[in-house]
Amino acid sequence: MDSVKKLPVAVIGAGPIGLAAAAHLLERGLEPLILEAGTTAGAAIEHWRHIRLFSPWRFNTDAAAVRLLEAAGWEAPRPTALPYGGELIDNYLSPLATLPQISSRLQTGARVTAVTRQGLDKTHIKGRDTTPFVVRVEHADGETRDHTVAAVIDASGTWSTRNPLGTSGLAAIGEEAAGDWISAPLPDVAGRDRAAFAGRRVLVVGAGHSAANTLINLADLAKEEPDTRILWAVRGATVDKVYGGGDLDGLPARGQLGGRVRRLVEAGKLELHTGFGISSIKSLDSSVTVGAVDGRTLEADVVVPCTGFRPDLDILRELRLNLDPAVEAPMELGPLIDPEFHSCGTVPPHGAKLLAHPDKDFYIVGMKSYGRAPTFLLATGYEQVRSVAAALAGDQESADTVHLELPETGVCSTDAGTSCDVPATALAAETSESGCCAAPEPVLVGFPTGLAHGRSGTTN
Repeated sequence: MDSVKKLPVAVIGAGPIGLAAAAHLLERGLEPLILEAGTTAGAAIEHWRHIRLFSPWRFNTDAAAVRLLEAAGWEAPRPTALPYGGELIDNYLSPLATLPQISSRLQTGARVTAVTRQGLDKTHIKGRDTTPFVVRVEHADGETRDHTVAAVIDASGTWSTRNPLGTSGLAAIGEEAAGDWISAPLPDVAGRDRAAFAGRRVLVVGAGHSAANTLINLADLAKEEPDTRILWAVRGATVDKVYGGGDLDGLPARGQLGGRVRRLVEAGKLELHTGFGISSIKSLDSSVTVGAVDGRTLEADVVVPCTGFRPDLDILRELRLNLDPAVEAPMELGPLIDPEFHSCGTVPPHGAKLLAHPDKDFYIVGMKSYGRAPTFLLATGYEQVRSVAAALAGDQESADTVHLELPETGVCSTDAGTSCDVPATALAAETSESGCCAAPEPVLVGFPTGLAHGRSGTTN
């Protein structure tokens, strides 16, 4: 047992939550091994660096991470400012990742492909709690190596596993074959990806903040490129959740976002198609035909999938997990975050106790801990990892004493696959087809349609 305790703790993902976990582990005298699939920390956020978060800086940084940074002379951004994804990286994550305490323990280009117990598959119980974990990693040099660790914190997020465009949780017929005509979930339509959208028929699919951000940016592009035609398809009968609470929204940037989309629809700048559940996508020579369940069709040159995200659980097949059958979050957490009943601001603070699984010392944290629920906030994830680090260090009292200060979030939309801290266009941000508020903390914390917010080793 003592030999196991001397092993490092694997942290999967070097996004905001993963790096915060490492900072808390270091404060507790534990050794983190940070495994990031991307080439840099915050790799997933790079995809939406052009998106602004709904929540201000004071909710987007972790206390232990800030203590490390300030000891090295770092100056915090203005606490009330709303950062873009790129600012979250440049002014917080990158400085944190380059600190010697973090960089010496961070491996990039390290994609986790499996987590198990050493010598035990999930069917074996004898000695399981005292057996170390094995994390299998595909490294950038082409080699696959096994890392033996005492515990595992999975902060890999959900960015790399978007929900399909089809109904019933399945890909539409022909969706995979039409991949060349389907963009990333939050394309930079006015900047980096402009050429793919200017003057083309663009179909945005989804009813969350990711869709709202993209629609607004496309409308701005259309002012300069008048031939750009913007179509918007949603499964529901209305888009009231996208429009949100307006002036009554506790996150003003989010309220402004919904108001702008409403005005664009009313002005005829966006062609809205409600009740449009996609059943098929047919690839043509230079475009696609998107068919609805009721027989309607739309022609588009490019499709933007703002349908939210789901957790990649394949890497955890050999672990004993206890997941809520609906949202795929830890069993005790699931009912507390179900978007049918909760918004970002109504989820109570929680930590290691609610995040625990039958496999002792294994935790899923951050956006991935919320499974398919879109109501995650960065601040929520920071409190999660503070508690988890305390539990791993044997300080159960601190682990069980959870507290959390959240902004008044007002009306949250449900943008599945997103997070409350997620991006909100040039206003602030969050994520998914039933998403909510902050970074993925989709709004507050900073994930664009989620902060994002993926496959093992992507940032969370």
